[in-house]
Order: sequence, then structure tokens, then C-alpha cells
Amino acid sequence: MRKTTYFNDLRDGEITSVPPAIPLIHKNDILSISVSSLNPEASSVFNAPNLLPTASSTVLGATSQLVGYLVNEKGDILFPVIGTVHAEGLSTRQLSDNIAKILSDKKLLVDPIVSIRITNFKVTVLGEVGHPGVISVPSEQINILEALGFAGDLTIYGRRDNVLLIREKGGKKIVQHIDLNATDILSSQFYNLEPNDVIYVQPNKDKARSVNNTRQLLPVAFAALSFLVVVASLAVNKQL
Repeated sequence: MRKTTYFNDLRDGEITSVPPAIPLIHKNDILSISVSSLNPEASSVFNAPNLLPTASSTVLGATSQLVGYLVNEKGDILFPVIGTVHAEGLSTRQLSDNIAKILSDKKLLVDPIVSIRITNFKVTVLGEVGHPGVISVPSEQINILEALGFAGDLTIYGRRDNVLLIREKGGKKIVQHIDLNATDILSSQFYNLEPNDVIYVQPNKDKARSVNNTRQLLPVAFAALSFLVVVASLAVNKQL
């Protein structure tokens, strides 16, 4: 039971939590950008749908065109009227402030408000969970427990003491093993997930045994089925 429950050493009290990291914009990110001001008509120029010609998304069997601004290989986006704006390495708040300043300095809008969201913020959960797959995160904040919850939680065969987290940062892959039986994860820097994190839940020994038993029983079952078919055929032939 201790191996199948979370936080075995958790006691009543307070735990110092780590605030979520502010996601930064990377190359190939897709940004949703909306602009508003005191003049809605003037703002509408900057809010026309920007269709990405080479990108599409398949949801429940239906293909839809993606809308937004793609961060190119130089780390820039092409924004209406003002042209090229650098985005890579900035937070959405920083990029919003930069675009708003450009619009004000060029006297294109008065007191513009720019809202930006990373639309392709996602994490992947694989292995011994109820529903493995890719999870989209519109709020740009998700922790490991929420991700596992979206994935249907760990199955009875999932190892809670050795969950693997793979994170790409600064051009390198960071690999971290997480013990969900312990409370340390609640105050860990890996509790809050970042864009493109991959979680892999390893199977335990019971799963390996069940797979081996199934493989051993299948030939016996097929042999028994074949024997029954032969017996039934012989019985039919005798009746004829």
C-alpha cells in the first residue's frame, strides 16, 4: 500500500512552495496577440486573424488552421504595420510591453493594451497512466500533479517512487527522477512544469510479471483452442 499511495510521509502543517517559473518565448512558439485601445477601429488593424500557412492542428479527427504569430528561426515575429519584433527569450509580459511601446512611440495607438498568450504551451505524459498523451495548457501554468490528473492518474502498475521528468533548457536535456511517495516534490523546482516537459511513468515489477504470464499463457490457450476445433471437426465428420 505504501508503494501505491502518494506522500507517505506527509504530516499536517505548512510546506514552502516554489512559485511557477515564468515561461519564456522560444523559437517555433505560436503566439496569440490581441491589441486594444481607446479607438477600437484603429486597433482592429492589429487584430486581423494571422493564419499560419504551413501549420495545422488535428483535434478529434478534424483538421483546423492555426492562428497566431510564429516565432521564426531568428526569434522574431512579423507584426502588422510595425514589422519585425524580437520575441525569443522574453516573457509574454515583456513582449507585450515592447509592442505597446512601439505602437505608442510611432503614434499608431493611444494607450494601447497588448495581451499575449503562448498557444502551443504543452506537456506530454507517457507510460503507466490512464490516458497517455499531450496536454495543452492554455493558462500557461501546470504542476506535475495536475498533469497526472489530466492523464487519468497513474495505473496500479505505475511506479510512484521513480517518475521520470525530461526537460529541455538552454539547448540541453535535463533528466530528473521524482518520488511521489515523498513530500519533497511539493517544494521542488520540478513540481511546476515548463513548456514541452515530458513525464514518463515507469511500470513496476507486477506489470512485468503480468506481461510475462500473458505471453506464457497465450500459446497454451491457442493450443487448447486448436485442439477443441479439431475435436469438433471430428465429431461433425462422424455424424455425417
